[in-house]
Amino acid sequence: MSNQKIIFFDIDGTLYNNEKVVPESTKDAVKAVKDAGHIVAIATGRSPFMYEDLRKSLDVNTFVSMNGNYVVYEDELIYTNPLNAKRLEDITAVAMENDHPLVYLDDKNMLSNMPEHEYMTEGISTLKLGFMPGHDPKYHINRDIYQTLLFCTKEEEDHYKRHFDDSFQFIRWHAYSMDISPRDGSKAEGIKKVVDKMGFNINDVYAFGDGPNDIEMLQYVPNSFAMGNAQDEIKMQAKHVTKSVEDNGIMHGLQSANLI
Repeated sequence: MSNQKIIFFDIDGTLYNNEKVVPESTKDAVKAVKDAGHIVAIATGRSPFMYEDLRKSLDVNTFVSMNGNYVVYEDELIYTNPLNAKRLEDITAVAMENDHPLVYLDDKNMLSNMPEHEYMTEGISTLKLGFMPGHDPKYHINRDIYQTLLFCTKEEEDHYKRHFDDSFQFIRWHAYSMDISPRDGSKAEGIKKVVDKMGFNINDVYAFGDGPNDIEMLQYVPNSFAMGNAQDEIKMQAKHVTKSVEDNGIMHGLQSANLI
């Protein structure tokens, strides 16, 4: 197909609504764009084990996970970018001193340095995973960790940013939680790996997102769409703005791009 495109969709707030459900109009839109011969991919901050059912339901086998640090193309792992192990151990020590939980993520699991904590319970519950992290304070040792969740308030985050911005970037997604990713990682970097693998022209790439971890993606992809439910500062980074996820935003965006 000479005019084939690839479309990357964020999950939370883009494919998923606030109830972590894919609206029927979004399902219809994804099916229609696939029926038109285009490729559907996912770009998310989630680890692959967190959205296996979603991938199966939408028949997606290309995905950029953990904010660009674990990339799969047609079920083949093509790129990984783990956190710096030494610096992860350093930030673990500081977090423990401050009674701040960390949740370590690889592609198959997430385990915490603390058995339980109010902040962790509050933050993880909003993801509606149906389970909480297990407890293993040594899970990050001698293992590739691609993303870590740090649970603290916004007022408590500056110390971490000042002392660890040489190796990590911090993206707040909840009042009590931030993603910790490699300093050079982003969804945009992950998408580049897929585009290079496919030999695609970047002008044939589309992306939909709504959150702070989508900024680099929305800036990089020429045909980028911010969801109507995104904050204004996110919308400013995209080339286009569609309707909200609850108002047929994916369908509207794909139609306006003449992809369906």
